[in-house]
Amino acid sequence: MLFFFLLLIVSVVCTPILAEHQGYVLIQTDNYNIETSVTGLVIMFLLLLIMLIGTELMLRCIFYTTTRTRGWFIGRKRTLARSQTKAALIKLVEGEYKQAESLLTSNADHAEQPMVNYLLAAEAAQTQGDAFRSNQYLERAAKVADTDQFPVNITRVRIQLAKGEVHAACHGINLLLENVPHHPEVLRLAENAYLRTGAYSRLLEILPSMKKIGLHSENKLHALEQVVYIGLINQFMGAEKDSDALKRWWKDQSSKTRDEVPLQIAMVENLIEYNDYDMAREIVVNSLKREYDERLVFLIPRLKFDNWEYVERLLHYHIAKYGTTPLINSTLGQVLIQNGEWEQAANAFREALKKRQDVYDYARLGDALEKLHRLDEAVHMWRQGLMLKINQQQKNKL
Repeated sequence: MLFFFLLLIVSVVCTPILAEHQGYVLIQTDNYNIETSVTGLVIMFLLLLIMLIGTELMLRCIFYTTTRTRGWFIGRKRTLARSQTKAALIKLVEGEYKQAESLLTSNADHAEQPMVNYLLAAEAAQTQGDAFRSNQYLERAAKVADTDQFPVNITRVRIQLAKGEVHAACHGINLLLENVPHHPEVLRLAENAYLRTGAYSRLLEILPSMKKIGLHSENKLHALEQVVYIGLINQFMGAEKDSDALKRWWKDQSSKTRDEVPLQIAMVENLIEYNDYDMAREIVVNSLKREYDERLVFLIPRLKFDNWEYVERLLHYHIAKYGTTPLINSTLGQVLIQNGEWEQAANAFREALKKRQDVYDYARLGDALEKLHRLDEAVHMWRQGLMLKINQQQKNKL
């Protein structure tokens, strides 16, 4: 408006002057000669300028309208994607995975976090058992994630574990642990995968990280550590098949580890399996000297002692200190049989049977009575044991 106002003023002032001195302009081409005055040329120039400005304003208006229209459509899709994502989360909670998958993917590219939509859809598809669609969604998530591939990788590992592809999951977990060794979910997945594959050495390596971040309670971590060591013992013996190598490995462990009763039991059972009784006896006896534990007492009859009288004295010591139990009386009876003390053995078995009926104790008591030439009582005990066995079998069938 300012430009046209100034143009009007210039026209009013200059028109009378130019009317007398318009000048002459000749534009000559091969075929045409264009003749005009200077005033006419100026007017044509101004008209051309006005046309250009008008064209620019018109194009700008058109493009602005197009952009605004496109923005309206994009905004509508984003709003729809947002509402569909909310509805999909509700469906996931309700367990309607097919509907959740459809809602998550219909406008996933316009969602606030497209990667999250595709990852959730991948897990929903896997829950339905559709591995093909699950992999498709993972690939799309990887594309939209660009450089932030960690959520995609951790979801892929979770899906691999769900599908039973444990070894592939372990490979992915190893890569994740190199980058985020203290991430809670990575450690949980690693625990799951390593336990399922028997990778106890790898699990032992990450136990300090699990303790550091407090992934589990102290009791659960302690139980997990015992599972790892027992797995290593069984695995070591199965691979090496050499009790000497196992004994060397055991001696290399810390005293705290060697004092764990479940680990001692695993060691003793493996040594007994390979008929290596020396260290097995040493572990059981030394542990019982420190503290009474019925799990170790239970192993005594399976060991071969040169001096059963020493074991008898050890059991009497614990009876005097802690009192009698069916197990310790039964074990004492078996030790007394080894010493040939049939009367005392029979008394020990009777004490055990007073508190707990056991088929094997009835049989052992019958054997002891037979040695004492009390056949009627022996037959009665054997009959009692047989009836107990029949009743137990009938209960198991029911």
